[in-house]
Amino acid sequence: MTMFSFNRVGARPNASARNPSTAASDRQPFAVRLASDVLVAAGILALFGLIAWILPAIGEPIGPKGVPSQVSTNLADLPYYALRSVFRMFVALFFSLVFTFIYGTAAARCRRLSRVLIPLLDILQSVPILGFLSATITIWMVLFPGSMLGVEAASIFAIFTSQAWNMAFSFTRSLTSEPTELDEAARSLQLTRWQRFWTLDVPNAMIPLLWNCMMSVGGGWFFLTASEMISVNNRTYALPGIGSFVAQAAAEENLAAICWAIVTMVLVVLLIDVLLWKPLTAWAEKFRITQSESAVRKTSVVLTIIRQSHIDEMVAWLFRPVDDLFDTLTRPLGRTGGRWAADVKSARSRALDVVFTVLVLAACAFGLVQLMLVIHRDAGFGELGQAFALGMVTFLRVALLTLACSVIWVPIGAMIGMNPRVSRFMQPIVQVLASFPSNFTFPFVTLWFVACSVDINWGSILLMALGTQWYILFNVIARASQIPDDLREMTRSFQLGRWQRWRDLILPAVFGSWVTGGITAAGGAWNASIVSEIVSYGRHTLTASGLGAYIAEATESGNTVRTIIGVTVMSVFVVAVNRLFWNPLQRMAERRFALN
Repeated sequence: MTMFSFNRVGARPNASARNPSTAASDRQPFAVRLASDVLVAAGILALFGLIAWILPAIGEPIGPKGVPSQVSTNLADLPYYALRSVFRMFVALFFSLVFTFIYGTAAARCRRLSRVLIPLLDILQSVPILGFLSATITIWMVLFPGSMLGVEAASIFAIFTSQAWNMAFSFTRSLTSEPTELDEAARSLQLTRWQRFWTLDVPNAMIPLLWNCMMSVGGGWFFLTASEMISVNNRTYALPGIGSFVAQAAAEENLAAICWAIVTMVLVVLLIDVLLWKPLTAWAEKFRITQSESAVRKTSVVLTIIRQSHIDEMVAWLFRPVDDLFDTLTRPLGRTGGRWAADVKSARSRALDVVFTVLVLAACAFGLVQLMLVIHRDAGFGELGQAFALGMVTFLRVALLTLACSVIWVPIGAMIGMNPRVSRFMQPIVQVLASFPSNFTFPFVTLWFVACSVDINWGSILLMALGTQWYILFNVIARASQIPDDLREMTRSFQLGRWQRWRDLILPAVFGSWVTGGITAAGGAWNASIVSEIVSYGRHTLTASGLGAYIAEATESGNTVRTIIGVTVMSVFVVAVNRLFWNPLQRMAERRFALN
């Protein structure tokens, strides 16, 4: 498989070996390279200029009236609000990537830690964004007293919680399903852990991780209103942003302002797709596992300009000392070991496993006892029973949503991913649909529900699907695009029928990614229930029976005990479903359907 090229340990490849496009760019006329350098430099300066323009407002002191509880709906402010929202989104994405690399590596490489980190990831993705906000808003305000930076940090952290978990799931799965021959090559070359991480681990995970980054940004947009118009503990903290703009316009029943915000949001999503996602997906094609080059290559004008410039050489020169430093620091940790050894454990290792398990169980038991004591003292177990009943209602909605989205989007995603021409055409459309914050349309949907007498108990399923169905689609597209071309050619050589081709190649190939997408879609649906089971527009408010509405009402009113009960019950449901349903499917995907 010609996916990655391993270099002799300690040796540095030349520029053309690191980047096949470098040799081609060197042959470009001097005027073309100079023009590309100017355009890239102008883009970098513009980016830093915009950041410098935003930063003073982020750290400005809180006025005498405290943190504002509303924002202006003046249309002239929309561009600035959109810029503030994009800034928050990508700061959160940066921290999500750092978290993904650290957490995913620990979960995939450390056998003992995996027993804690993977279940903990289930719990973290089940905690709704309002649960994180109600628990952390005070902490952020204390860390940055008297400054708007505290509220900004709380907002960025909220967006982070809507992005990081599915990226960590995707990266962990990529690490545990690396092709055997590449794993053996890394071992035989005795790469350090740092060398293996950037030579094999990250390139192997690049395509699904990139698609999950796009999906994470989409998830962040979905919760943008809740993270910019923070309503917790009987207080509302409003930050300038397009999400708070829509929330304020909905409260004022200003449909024209909402429409302009939607137009602005579409333009922002398209601009991000052209300047970022399209170049990245075209660049990531070099990490596909295949023995033949794709007939239709993904292209990007932005990527072409970057490749024709000297920016890649400058970045390599700037970061080479950092690379050398971390390589030196990680050498004492020994040579790489991909997965944990399957050898018979020693008596010492078994004893350590027992001690580790006992400590984890003791910590869990202590936390559970303390939680039950708090609930019994401040609310009573009757409240807990009511929350479980509401959780069952929301669970039925999530199950129906996941089933319907799987039936619809698995075949569509596979067809898009396997056809480069269709993928090139559909990617911007899918990206706009996935990145567009569907809750911006909730005011219109609320009016439709009121006018047509639609029961919100059923309508909330549609609202939840608008923001979570894309997890399945994006994961399936990413995996289908990684199916080796030689396997596709083999199915054509054997003249397999359409059904045989789906049964023997396509469905097994995308099965693992469907599981990953299903886990994150279901977790996202539980999270989305807090904004989908209560919708409002002006004087109209529709409330469905469910756990999401229970948590939203408790958080807004400042009822800490009810918020804890709701978050706990939601975590129990998500973890139980993952343990009983999704995890067996994930193990089956790793055992039977990995491309090893």
